[in-house]
Amino acid sequence: MHRKGFIFDLDGVIVDTAKYHYLAWKHLADELGIPFTKEQNEQFKGVSRKRCLEILLEWGELKVSQSQFNSWLAEKNEDYLQYIETMTASEILPDVPKVLNFLKEHNVPMALGSASKNARPILKKVGLIPYFTSIVDGTQVTKAKPDPEVFMIAAGELKVMPQHCIVFEDALAGIEAANRAGMTSIGIGKKEILTEARYVFKDFTEIELKFIKELAEL
Repeated sequence: MHRKGFIFDLDGVIVDTAKYHYLAWKHLADELGIPFTKEQNEQFKGVSRKRCLEILLEWGELKVSQSQFNSWLAEKNEDYLQYIETMTASEILPDVPKVLNFLKEHNVPMALGSASKNARPILKKVGLIPYFTSIVDGTQVTKAKPDPEVFMIAAGELKVMPQHCIVFEDALAGIEAANRAGMTSIGIGKKEILTEARYVFKDFTEIELKFIKELAEL
């Protein structure tokens, strides 16, 4: 039997911080006079903060100095951190604990693989740190998804071969990263968007433990 490892993205998979990202980006966009909608915010899913700001400035046709760019990056993050400061376990997405508890009870190694540099404080706020053998976040990676770097590091830390890893992702870039790594990709969200995923579920309420058991080869 091959040892399996499970890797979870954070935003939109375990907790929904997209709303906080949206509010922080919207605040900055309003300040800069750039129209910004929730639909546009969807394009920021799974994308690094730096790249998101580059895209926002492209939409606004703004060219700025590196120091100004860095200042806005920091401002957006400070805004976002103020929002997540209020997070509690109530913001864990439905039935995520069901899956995490099942895997923990069966000693299946789990990692977090997120582009967020705030992954650890968020996990701490919602009380999920003890579930993860490894937490790989934006402070440890140099290449953003769809590059598979974050998942390859996680697999290495779990000591599980990439082809034996199962990845849960809500972003197309994340699904592509998992596929590039040769991992089993499971999309959380809309089938019409996550077309490249091996399996797609609306959310964890649609996932039966029997399915998780089969994936883990228990």
